[in-house]
Amino acid sequence: MKKTLVIVLLALLAMGMVFAAGSQEAAAPKAKEIKVALIIANTIDDKGWCQAMHDGINEAMAELPAGTVAAYKPVENTDPADAKTAIATYVAQGFNIIILHGSQYRSVVEDVYKDYPDVMFAFGTTTDIIGSNVFSYMPQSEETGYLSGIVAGLTTKANQIGLVGPIDGGDSARYNRGFVLGVQAVNPNAKITVTHIGSFGDTVKSGEFAESLIAAGNDVLTGSSQQALGALRAVASYPDKDIWWVGQDIAQIGLDEGYKCIAASSYNYKAVLIGLVDAFKAGKLGGDLIPMNFSNGGFIWAWNDKCADKITPEIKKAVEDKMAEFKAKADLLSNWADVDYSKL
Repeated sequence: MKKTLVIVLLALLAMGMVFAAGSQEAAAPKAKEIKVALIIANTIDDKGWCQAMHDGINEAMAELPAGTVAAYKPVENTDPADAKTAIATYVAQGFNIIILHGSQYRSVVEDVYKDYPDVMFAFGTTTDIIGSNVFSYMPQSEETGYLSGIVAGLTTKANQIGLVGPIDGGDSARYNRGFVLGVQAVNPNAKITVTHIGSFGDTVKSGEFAESLIAAGNDVLTGSSQQALGALRAVASYPDKDIWWVGQDIAQIGLDEGYKCIAASSYNYKAVLIGLVDAFKAGKLGGDLIPMNFSNGGFIWAWNDKCADKITPEIKKAVEDKMAEFKAKADLLSNWADVDYSKL
C-alpha cells in the first residue's frame, strides 16, 4: 500500500512539473512583431529619391526570412506639417519602425522621437546622431557623383557641363561636389555650372533651369532627387542634338526620356532596412549612423545599352577602375566638402 502511494505521489509530482513548465512556456513573452512605415514627400514611383527607398525596403523584405516584417506601409505625399499626425496614426496602429525619408523632416524627428521611446525612428540624410531611438543614414553620394562626373567630363564636346540640384545640403550636396571632382579629374578644362532650384520635387522648375543651361551651351547635364526628372525631360526634348544626361537613379534609364541617359547610379536602401531590423531584434532602437557607399553595397551602377555609342572604352574603364577603388575602401573622397562653387 505504501509503495502504491509513493508511486501515485511521484506521478502527480511529475505531472505538476510538466504543467508548470507548460505554464512558464505559455507565459514567455512573444517577440514584438515588426511593422514599418515609410513617410515620404513624393510617391513610390517618382523615379527618384522616394522610389529608391521604397524599392530597397521591398528588396530587404524579400531577402529577410518570411514574416520578419509583419506589415509595411508607405505614406506618400506627406508634407512636414502633416508628418506628426501621420506618425501618431501609425504608431497607434502598432507600427514600430518609422522611416522619415528626407532632410525636410528633421525638425519633425527632433520634436517627436522622445514622445515614443519604444518606437525606432530612422531619418536621412544626415550624419548627425539625433536621439537614442533614432538611427541616421547617409549615402556617401560623393562616390556616385564622382563616377557621373567622369562620364560627363569624357563625354562633353563643348567643355560645358551643367548641374541642376535641389538644395545645397544633405546627400545632394555630396553628389554635386563629387560630380565636380570627377569632372575635374578627367577634364580640367571643362566649365561646370552648378544651380539649385530650391526644391526636392519641383520638376517644372528643374526643367526650366535645364533649358537655361542648354541654351547657354552645356551639352551634358546631371541632377539628383526627384526634381531631376524635369531636367532629364528637358534634355530629352532635343532628340537631334548631342546633349546628354547622367542620372542619379537607374529607373531613369527605363523611361521614354532615358534614351538620353548614358548611365545612372542608385542608392540601395535594402541595407538600411536590414540594419534597422537587426538592431530592433537586438533591442537597440537608435543612437547610431548607417552609412551607404560602394564598399558596403549601398550603391549600384548601370550603363544604358541605348547609349552604347557614347560609352567608349575609355569612359567605361575610367568609371570601373574608380568604382573598384571605392569598393575596396570607403571614405576615399573625404575632401568632397572642400569643393568651392565660386571657384569653378
